[in-house]
Formats: sequence, C-alpha cells, structure tokens
Amino acid sequence: MKSANASPALPQSFRSRIKKFLFGPAKNLQDPSVGHSLSLIAFFAWVGLGADGLSSSAYGPEEAYRTLGQHTYLAVFLVFATAATVFIISYAYSRIIEHFPTGGGGYVVATELLGKPAGVVSGCALIVDYILTITVSIAGGGDALFSLLPYSLHPWKLPVEFAAILFLIVMNLRGVKESVTALIPIFLTFVVTHVFLILGGIFLHLPEVSGVVKEVHQGFQSGLAQLGGWGLFLVLLHAYSLGGGTYTGIEAVSNGVGILREPKVETGKRTMKYMAASLAFTAGGLLLCYMLAKVRPAEGQTLNAVLANDLLGKIRIGEFDAGPLLVLITIASEAILLLVAAQTGFIDGPRVMANMAADSWLPRRFSALSDRLTTQNGILLFGLSAMAMLLYTKGHIGILVVMYSVNVFLTFSLSEAGMIGFWFRSRKTEPTWKKDILIQGIGFILCFSILGVMVIEKFRQGAWITALITLVCIALCFLIRRHYYRVALKIKEIDRAFENLPAAGDCESFEFDPEKPTAVILVGGYSGLGIHILLNIFKHFPDTFKNVIFLTVGTVTSDFFKGGHQIEAITKRTEESLRHYAEFSKKMGVPAKSGYKIGAEVVETASELCVETSQKYPRSVFFAGELVFEKPQWYHRILHNETAYAILRRIRFAGLPMVILPIRIHY
Repeated sequence: MKSANASPALPQSFRSRIKKFLFGPAKNLQDPSVGHSLSLIAFFAWVGLGADGLSSSAYGPEEAYRTLGQHTYLAVFLVFATAATVFIISYAYSRIIEHFPTGGGGYVVATELLGKPAGVVSGCALIVDYILTITVSIAGGGDALFSLLPYSLHPWKLPVEFAAILFLIVMNLRGVKESVTALIPIFLTFVVTHVFLILGGIFLHLPEVSGVVKEVHQGFQSGLAQLGGWGLFLVLLHAYSLGGGTYTGIEAVSNGVGILREPKVETGKRTMKYMAASLAFTAGGLLLCYMLAKVRPAEGQTLNAVLANDLLGKIRIGEFDAGPLLVLITIASEAILLLVAAQTGFIDGPRVMANMAADSWLPRRFSALSDRLTTQNGILLFGLSAMAMLLYTKGHIGILVVMYSVNVFLTFSLSEAGMIGFWFRSRKTEPTWKKDILIQGIGFILCFSILGVMVIEKFRQGAWITALITLVCIALCFLIRRHYYRVALKIKEIDRAFENLPAAGDCESFEFDPEKPTAVILVGGYSGLGIHILLNIFKHFPDTFKNVIFLTVGTVTSDFFKGGHQIEAITKRTEESLRHYAEFSKKMGVPAKSGYKIGAEVVETASELCVETSQKYPRSVFFAGELVFEKPQWYHRILHNETAYAILRRIRFAGLPMVILPIRIHY
C-alpha cells in the first residue's frame, strides 16, 4: 500500500499517448547498440539521401533539352557534359567526406576552410536550399501525379501536397531509419522502370545509329555556319547551365555522414558512388533518349511522359494492351519519387541547423534531439516553412526550381573554393594534391559558371526571392550570435563573482539526513549560475534547509550520431560537474548529494528525475534559475528555452513544490 505522502508518478497525458502512437516509443539511450541500429548502411543512405539527386532527373535534363531549341543535335554533348559533371562533383564531395568524417557538408567545410562568415553564408544557403528541396519535390511530384488525373481534380493538388508534407513530418519525427525503410519500394520502382525506359529507348533506336550520327554531324556543321564556334558554345553553355537542377542533391551524402553506419567514411563514399552512377545514367540516358526519339514538348505533359508514351505506350503482351499500364507505373513512380526526394530536406536540413545552433548562430534548441533521437524542432520548422513556400508560389514548379538551384550552386562553389585552398596549403603533406586541386578547380568553375548564368538569366523569375531570404537569414544569424555572445559575457561576470568565495567550513562531520528539509537544485554544467541559486536559497530561506541535492540532465544532442563514445563522454562530463557542486556545498557547510539522468528531451527527463528524487526524499523543495533580462524582449523566449517553467508545469500535478529564482542579466 502506498504512503499517503508518496508523490504520484507523472501522468501520461492524452498528448503523450497520441505522441507515442504517432511517433513510437522513446529510444533507449543506454542501449549501446541504439546508435548502430539507427544508422544507415550505404543502400538505405542511397534511398534516403540519393532520392533528392536522382529525382532531379525528372526536371533537370528536360530543362536543358528544352533550352537547346532547334539545336537538339547538341544533346549528345550534353549527355557527356552532364555525366562528367555528376562524377566530378561527386568525387569532390567524396574527398570532403574523407576530411570531414563527422558530416556537416558545406557549412562545416566553409567554416573551417574559409572562415566563419563564409560558413554562415553557406549554412544559410543550405537551410533555404533544403526547405526548397522539400517544396520543389512535393510540387514536382504533385504536378506529375495530377497530370495523370482528370483536370476537374486539379483544385485538390495543393491540399494533397500539404498532406504529403504533413505525412513526411510525422515519418521523420518517428526516426530517420523508419522513414527511409518505408520509402524503399517507391525508390526501387522508379529505378527499375526508368532503367527499362532508358535501355528500351536506346535498344529500339540502335538500327538508326548511323542515321543519328549523320544528323548530328549535319546539324553541327549547320550550327557552325549559322552561329560560329563561339555562338554554338554559348548555346550549349546556356542549356547546360539552365539544366543545373540535375546536380541538386549531390551534397546530401556529405551533409548526412553523421547518420551513416560505421565506418562512416567508407559508407559515405560508397553511397556517393551509388548516387553518382545512378544519376549520371538516368540524366544522361534521358537526354540521349530525347534526341534519339526526337521528343517534342506536348501540352500539359513532361518530356518524360512524352517519351514513356512513345516507347512504352504501344507495348502488348499477347492480347493484353500493357502499354498504358507501363506508362502509368513509370510516370507515377517518378511522381512519387519526387515526393520521396523531399525526405532529404528533412534528413539533412535540420542537421545543418543543429551544427549552426551548436555554434550559436541559431537558437540552441535546434541542436536538441527528441526521445526518438530526431532533430524535432528542425523537422517541424522545415515542414512548416516548406508549406509556407508552397502556398506563396502556389506550387509553381518553374519558380521553385530557379529558387532552389541558386543556393545549391552557391554552396557548391564555396565548398569547392574551400577545398582548393585546403589542397594548396597541404601541398607539402598530401602527395595527391595536384590531382585533387585540379578536380576541385574544375568543379568550382563548373558550379560557379552555372550559378552565374542562373542568377543573370533567372533573377526576375525567382532568383531574387532566394537571394532576399538568404540575406535575411544571414543577418538574423549574426544578430543571434551577438546576443549569445553578450549574454555569455554577463554569465562570465557572475562566474568571476563566485571564484573567491571564502569557505564556511568543512561539514564532513555532518551527515545527510533524508528526513530533514532538503533543497533540490536543478543545474546545468558547473558555473556561477548554479552557485547563484544555491546562495540565494540560503539568503531567502535562512535556517530552513539542512541538505542540498543537485540534479541535472546529461543532454544528448545531434552529436550523438557522430559516433564514438558520446554517451560515455556526456556521463563523465555530467558527473564531473555534479562533483564540483557537491564539493562547493560541503565547503559552505551544507551536506550535499547529487543525481542525474541521460536523456534527449530535457524537460521530460528532468521531470521524471524530480519525481524519483521526491520519493526518496519526501521533504524536498525544488529550485531552478531563470535568466531575467533588464529589458525583456519577445525574442528572448525563442533564444532561451525557459526550461524551468516547462518543468514546473510538468511536476506540479505530482504535487511537487518548486521555486524559480531570478538570475538578473543587465543587458
């Protein structure tokens, strides 16, 4: 029978039950295999991270081919240029994975190799890019899907696209591996149907190869006569640049190294090979089939749909007219893969934000993980932002692709520039520096050229929106970092104020009596803030408390996926901080104990720890501190978590008394 004074356990609210149903139970952080089980092998990474790159073959090659106009014979050069560019950029990013094995992609590369300002530019470009990854993929998938449906159903396109984003939010809140596993059948259907489409297109036109070669030669000679060599090169460069959407998504593996299976570098490089080979084959193959089949744009249809109808639409299996079904499966798989590609934005985008939040460029809450070990806040922000972008553009794929491509190649260019500098500085220690600097240099020229043409050609068609949003994001990052820097200076002043406090005596002779009134203090790392709370307790409640207990939560952040012994390191750091607090309290003449739990969600974990402590020490009163600013601003609630109030709301139903003490910041 329970004692009448026993504190009840925290109730499982309706919200908690719904959360568990939708997102699954919490992951066990103490299980040494949990990180391994959540990480992705190369095949799963190819699905989760490669879908973005591979799906770009649905719109990149088409845009390049359309831009050629009457000079479609140049498509043969585009095939080689496209495949070569894919392999060059992929190789460059494989080298980045080797030198940055914990992930982070363009943000980490630019920060470490070009400096913090360049890192912020690259990071903000990536954030906007990944929001647009979700939006473009969803909008493109919606367009393809509804092109198969009657026009009367088209008003439902935007609602369906919003529903798709909501679905992906829920899937990603459940966990990365769970979301990837569910999408494998869709991904493989696309691969199989498009391999069949491309190989079938090439095979059916093999008898016409000599005629095609002759047409290309004649077209090239005619083009030289009309435009000259330089003019023909500009036509090719223009088409090549405006088809730059083909290469979007290649960086995804570099950004997502943290969620890959050990050995992460080898898994990342293998995944990059899968992505490069599949994208080069699909994009180059589609361009070649457009030319061989003499595909022409049709009203309300993509070039891939026209190609599928031409090559597959007339296939019969015995008496069964299989053509329409094959076309439906092929185009539907393409439409759904575009939806799957949005997964990359949810996987990589929040991780970029987590890296930036850890460096104080963004609110620090974005580096926190949920109990499902997902970057929950980032996932929600990206999903909602993608919805806003979809609503603003009304799902217009032309505008979105332009907006999307600008930041992709800005990040590519910064990463390539950083690696060029790295190889040059390492020329005395890296025997392959000449080969690497040549490849990175070619990659930089290609990416920067595409970026320049995109901005010049499409500035008024959407590029300006991307530039404006990115600049606003950069400005906000600098303001946020300045705020955290000033607050850190004020906290250091508090730390210095307690450095030389005289000890009141050694209380080793005093025993901790659990039956006496006990002050339980919730603290973070060892600092003047915790000492400030301790001293204020005895200032405001003299002769009341005879014991002190220090409680803390060892917080698991997105660094959990970097591998190594992250949990052990967090545990050691937490125990060390608590030891310092206990020693200080004893020197002040107060018996002290401590306790901690390791968790991802600070509020929930701390609340459970408080309940457990109250059951052991029934005369406990809980204390926490709150930063109080001299001139409170609305953004303080965004930049500072107000964790103490969240814990208070959780534990008060259990009947636990809690006092929040102010810590004044004159700023």
